[in-house]
Amino acid sequence: MTTFPGRWAEGVSLTLAPVLMLAGVLLRVGYDGFFPAQLAAFAEAPALMSASYGCFALGSFLLWPGVLGLVRRSPASRLVLCGGMMVLCGLFARAFHAGVSHLALQLVDVQGLASAQRAVADAYSAFHVFQPFNVVLFFGWAVLAAGLWRAGTLGLVPSVALGLMTALPIGVLKGTGPMSLLAVAGLCVALVPYGVKVLREGPAPRWWAVPLALAIGAGAAVLGTMG
Repeated sequence: MTTFPGRWAEGVSLTLAPVLMLAGVLLRVGYDGFFPAQLAAFAEAPALMSASYGCFALGSFLLWPGVLGLVRRSPASRLVLCGGMMVLCGLFARAFHAGVSHLALQLVDVQGLASAQRAVADAYSAFHVFQPFNVVLFFGWAVLAAGLWRAGTLGLVPSVALGLMTALPIGVLKGTGPMSLLAVAGLCVALVPYGVKVLREGPAPRWWAVPLALAIGAGAAVLGTMG
């Protein structure tokens, strides 16, 4: 149990999740960052915006094994432990935001653009239990980055790049701006090389492991859409 979630889960997370998040923010470059324009963008280009929000949500979700791996590789650092817990709580909040964003985008198809914009505007400031975790995530990346640098897990440049994630907007239907690009690019600089290093630490998987994982993933996707 001390190796949970395991080298492969951690390495794949650290290399793939940041790239998916970067793809998500890049796909919606050119549209205004506030929710009325994001809904209008979905009405104009539903496939593009669905891919954008899907990539970002999947990347954000897939970060959790990587964060656990960073904490596990810094066992003597209470600062890393604290920062890792804060970031994980924030990632759960991002999963909630992704679900709300998905529903809001579907309102464009169901009710039309104007009606969807009114509905989101009326409900946007409603309280939800994950709101406190927005602040936790904001500070969590900085705490985690500082802890990883002090523990020697990451160098100074990757640690500073990771700390840039504090600039990533938090909430529902957030578009892409300069700070979003800077933050997610920093995440890639910080984690992707380290993820490659983790994957190279041990032997390659058995020849059947990758096809099996892909088959299980495809089956889960099919069953999920059927349910």
